Amino acid sequence: MKNFIPRWKGFNLTNMFLFNGAIPFEEEDFKWISDWGFNFVRIPLSYRLWIYDGDLYKIKEEFFETIDKLIEWGEKYNVHVCLNFHRAPGYCVNNEFIEKFNLWKDKEALEAFCYHWEFFARRYKGVSSKFLSFNLVNEPPHPNESIMSREDHERVIRRTVEYIRNIDPDRMIIIDGISYGNEPLPELGELKVAQSCRGYLPMGLTHYKASWVGGENWPEPEWPGAWHYGETWDRKKLEHHYDRWAELIKQGIGVHCGEAGSFKYTPHRVVLAWLRDLLEILKERDIGFALWNFKGPFGILDSEREDVDYIDWYGHKLDMKMLKLLQEY
Repeated sequence: MKNFIPRWKGFNLTNMFLFNGAIPFEEEDFKWISDWGFNFVRIPLSYRLWIYDGDLYKIKEEFFETIDKLIEWGEKYNVHVCLNFHRAPGYCVNNEFIEKFNLWKDKEALEAFCYHWEFFARRYKGVSSKFLSFNLVNEPPHPNESIMSREDHERVIRRTVEYIRNIDPDRMIIIDGISYGNEPLPELGELKVAQSCRGYLPMGLTHYKASWVGGENWPEPEWPGAWHYGETWDRKKLEHHYDRWAELIKQGIGVHCGEAGSFKYTPHRVVLAWLRDLLEILKERDIGFALWNFKGPFGILDSEREDVDYIDWYGHKLDMKMLKLLQEY
């Protein structure tokens, strides 16, 4: 069965996923992405960028001129823009800032979360879903009773979708799988929202030497045969993982892989071998993809890999082998 959402292919533009260290977006990124045959950007955002002095209900409207410009560039270059709350009131997968409450348990956090998405819904109501989608919250955690049960997650998603659709019933909405984007949510199929998986398995390959997940002491990966928390992964295991997401498509639920890629310390030949298998598997299941970086340590520009023969691209270092591989799929 065909995926009901487009098989978007592209990148995350990670300029503003952290409050500290945010940098301006650049139109040239959209141009290059389009010129190279891609049609999708995901924009991970921190809500702290558009509030005053930590007040969840005092929104800086001037910040949204930046988002307006992204959407304008997307329409100009025929690139779909997916806006994501990487940091939402009460939850983030990163720990550079500790939230004062829990999105999944606390009424105050959910009210603020809905308030912010209402703001987005009102501001962008006139923009076609061809060019704009809302990805509600990045990578909800593994279900557990202390932080987020599966029932907690469902309650938050249903409430937020209702808020958005009361304002903009035609908006394309995407939800990440739980367990950090790795577990599909068939029980939410009736909501008619798309679901987003991840292309980060096996972790021993994709996050080798990544300090934020404790990867400094993991064994140097090979493919096939990379380590994943006591297991050894090959293409067959990768196929089995994405078969579960393909089942959603059979149920009429759209699926996209919203983040994928491998950190800069994994040997380049290993990354390319694994990435080819991943891209083939996703294409066979009609699932699009977005690398975590366009520019940066998971990306095709300025990745800082030491084993790549880069090509100079307007002052940037371009990984042409990885670009050509992505273009094949």
